[in-house]
Amino acid sequence: MPKLLHLACSPRADSESAAGARVFLEHFRKAHSDWDIDLMDLWRDHLPDFSGAILDAKYARLKGQAFTDAERDGFAAAERIALRLALADRVLISTPMWNFGIPYRLKHWLDVIIQPGLTFRFDPSQGYLPPLKDRPTLVILASGSDFVTGMNRGRIDMATPYMREALRFIGITSVRFVPIGPTTGPADPIRIAREHAHRRLAELAVNF
Repeated sequence: MPKLLHLACSPRADSESAAGARVFLEHFRKAHSDWDIDLMDLWRDHLPDFSGAILDAKYARLKGQAFTDAERDGFAAAERIALRLALADRVLISTPMWNFGIPYRLKHWLDVIIQPGLTFRFDPSQGYLPPLKDRPTLVILASGSDFVTGMNRGRIDMATPYMREALRFIGITSVRFVPIGPTTGPADPIRIAREHAHRRLAELAVNF
């Protein structure tokens, strides 16, 4: 059964990114009734701390050293998280923008899975290489400002380029972004931005 991995990155069930994901998934399920949806809620699902055995395992891998038992267990925890991504045929990431970037729980997920020998390897003649195959990925990014029309109140969107580069590093280059913003301020611009994003998400879901 083909699988869509959904990373839900907002702690608020009524957030704009969560609402956008619901619209997308509603239309996706109608068009792809035989697909399995693997929901990973980054605020409810366990993410191992990137410290201790996992951190030691990363440096052991970088140095070409064998794992200790603790390092092996730590790396296995990271491997289980990364496996959910590796098994996904499509990926949906719904996230807010926090302080110009991504929520720390999404960064935590990336820190756990971006491991040598797991989601990247290094070749002296070719540089860094991703073992993962590319797969269509959609990022729903909700922000207080409007980065589409330029009404961003002087803020800089560092979330989009960061996510694009982090995903590229592990082999995922077929990435689309659907921004939702502004999500704060006068009601009319918020409503117009939401409606536009939801229409776009409904369209993308059919052939995703």
